[in-house]
Amino acid sequence: MEAEAGPASLPDVPGTGRPVPEVEPALVERWHSGRGELVELLSQVRERIGGIAAFRLGPTPTVLVTDPQAVQHVLARHPERYVKRSHRARLLIGDGVMAATGEAWKRQRRLLQSQFTGTGMRRYEQRITAAARTTAERWDGYARTKETFDVGREMHRFALDAIWRSLTGHPLDDGTERELTAVEAVASAIPTLPADITEAQDAVAADLARVDAVARHAIEAARSGAAGPDGPGLVHVLTDAATERPEYTDRLIRDELVTLLAAGHETTATTLTWLYLLLDQHPAAREEALAAGGEGSPQRRQAIQALVHETLRLYPSAWLLPRHAAEADTLAGHTVEAGTDILVCPYLTHRDPELWPDPEHFDPRRFTTPDGRPAHPGAYFPFGIGPRACLGLQFALRESTVLLEHLLPVHTPAFSCTPTKAKYGITVRPDGPASATLVPPLGS
Repeated sequence: MEAEAGPASLPDVPGTGRPVPEVEPALVERWHSGRGELVELLSQVRERIGGIAAFRLGPTPTVLVTDPQAVQHVLARHPERYVKRSHRARLLIGDGVMAATGEAWKRQRRLLQSQFTGTGMRRYEQRITAAARTTAERWDGYARTKETFDVGREMHRFALDAIWRSLTGHPLDDGTERELTAVEAVASAIPTLPADITEAQDAVAADLARVDAVARHAIEAARSGAAGPDGPGLVHVLTDAATERPEYTDRLIRDELVTLLAAGHETTATTLTWLYLLLDQHPAAREEALAAGGEGSPQRRQAIQALVHETLRLYPSAWLLPRHAAEADTLAGHTVEAGTDILVCPYLTHRDPELWPDPEHFDPRRFTTPDGRPAHPGAYFPFGIGPRACLGLQFALRESTVLLEHLLPVHTPAFSCTPTKAKYGITVRPDGPASATLVPPLGS
């Protein structure tokens, strides 16, 4: 069933559109009976209907949005019409900036925005580099001993070290790392937890207590005036804010700290793990990146960034962005009623063959050659677009690039086992370990 093409000149004025074409209920019923991954259902919905498609998972109508213009309309042009409601990770991050809404979100966003752009990012350059050097030294040891290790675990360790240094001014120690595995444990459990909030909290109570203890210690240290060897960090920004802004209670500071911890390491670690798995299948891409220029050159950095961007195209940091239509609207010529659930899906937009030729193929040259990628901002948005785009975009790209500049020229993982599929939760994660030893790179 194909969607009828609407006239390009039709204005997006509420009440002027046609109904969103809806997939046949039997398709959803078959998915319900098999209960496969949600992405499988969404893929079939898009294939049957197109970039704006309706279906029902329950009593509330749902509209899938993958068309670039519609993506921009929902996320960037009219975020007041398409709002976030309850974030799936609220159990972990509370009222942190990712979950906050309305005026509270605006205040929290303003406070943190300056920390992740321009001058703010320069404060964390040395800390990111120090975390990358620590990882590089550890990999040197693995190469000497021929030790088998999990690449995914290593990427989590690096990303957690980088954000912990930025939050506290301290390098990540073994004890803190052990306790902070609870963040990952809760995040992984969220998609399968009971719907009842009390039952869900009980199911992960022990891990939440560990997270709270680490956060409490970091906040107390910042309040005492004790800065780490790298100087004050983001926790100090939050505790300083509390002296002038009563809304920054200990609970909100805890929620912001945990939000930054969770978002600041999970997505980067997952991206880097996928990148190494993709390079194992496409070794020529690594050689092309290193041949683009000498060490530290702008050309090499651009080529390494292209590796990251192509990985994010295939496995975006947030594969699904839920929104809720707070009021009636017309979306690309189609009527969206108030109360409709909206699912914006970067994962499917990034794999649309009409936008990305041979979309399943890993090809970093899409991001280094003229006209290699679609120009529309709604065609590539691994961190979202619009006012609620991820605050940590620049931080994540910088830490990924810095680590790869340290590791790619020196070490190549030889995998003894790799994940066979992806797991679709809050992020798209490899479903299983990625065990490897290190070998010298080709041509060395």
